[in-house]
Amino acid sequence: MNSNILFEPYKIGDITLKNRITMASLLRCRADPQDSVPTDLYVQYYTQRASAGLIFTECTPISKTAFSFPGAGGMYTKEQVDGWKKVVEAVHAKGTPIVAQLWHAGRGGFPSLIGEQTISPSPIAIKGKPLIPIYEYGTPREMTKDDIKEVIEQFRQAAVNAKEAGFDGVELSAGNGYLVDSFIRTSSNQRTDEYGGSAENRARFCLEVIDALISVYGAERVGAKFTPVGRYQEMYDENPLETFSYLLQQLDKRGVAFIQLVEADAPASNAPQSELVAPEKQMPEVTKQLRPYFKGTLIINNGLTAETAEKAISSGVADLVSFGKDYISNPDLAERIKNGWEINKKIDFSTVIGGGEKGYTDYPFYSEVTVSST
Repeated sequence: MNSNILFEPYKIGDITLKNRITMASLLRCRADPQDSVPTDLYVQYYTQRASAGLIFTECTPISKTAFSFPGAGGMYTKEQVDGWKKVVEAVHAKGTPIVAQLWHAGRGGFPSLIGEQTISPSPIAIKGKPLIPIYEYGTPREMTKDDIKEVIEQFRQAAVNAKEAGFDGVELSAGNGYLVDSFIRTSSNQRTDEYGGSAENRARFCLEVIDALISVYGAERVGAKFTPVGRYQEMYDENPLETFSYLLQQLDKRGVAFIQLVEADAPASNAPQSELVAPEKQMPEVTKQLRPYFKGTLIINNGLTAETAEKAISSGVADLVSFGKDYISNPDLAERIKNGWEINKKIDFSTVIGGGEKGYTDYPFYSEVTVSST
């Protein structure tokens, strides 16, 4: 494998990356659930992984009612902004840009957690079990036009807060069945107004949020992440190529900096798969099929190895690659790939979401492994 292409510098607008490996957003949730303020543990965690060319933060809730995971670092109070500012400064000191992923859970949240009914484009409940079994999904309230305007403003203010914290840009979380994704896809959006029905209407909310983020950061520092055939939280789209080709063309017209696309994965166990076309049959090679519709930076995510990452870039399918799970157990993943060192695949899944140092900042660097084994 010629991995040199992965370690060439790359520019997104005026942001220079030292390599083409990015760290994907990961649900780690080490903040105090009472205030959602990022702590010094956050600083250590992100700094450990700063050999990546670009880091995306964990999903950051834009309001007190945007949660589905207690302990996620928020982006709606001064104290949270101050906490993130320490993270940004530490990562920048390592020569790495960092982007905040802005997020609203929508119907993927829990009434008992946020203290009120969840919201969604349509009152369609998720029937399966959530990742955190102590919670239960409820039937969401269908959003009014005023609700839509309010949430768009919350996204805009979260972008203002991210800019105040020093983030190099923002990524809109628009996948995995959370609020923005639930507007986009047909399984969760049964509206009959201008926000439902056609692909153009279902994309409207997402594009209005993007416009709000652009008003703060400029298009050259704004992007979005999509899961076109993802099935988490019972998501499905009847024609993902039509839906997402339209979305990407509209984002291309706006000149957004980047789009991150998640490839087909194993179907979620809580989706009624017998009634649905399998993800890999709906849209095999998601990034390759959608590449023609977007001229900006395209990031491929999900199930990559060093070899497939190199191939995706060298073939022109993607410009950057994104690793998630491998960054949980390999703080020095970029160096491991560059030097051909073994990648640690042993993840303690009981410590992925929530907790303290264990399973968060205590995964060893390769140098520590080799020293301890001699």
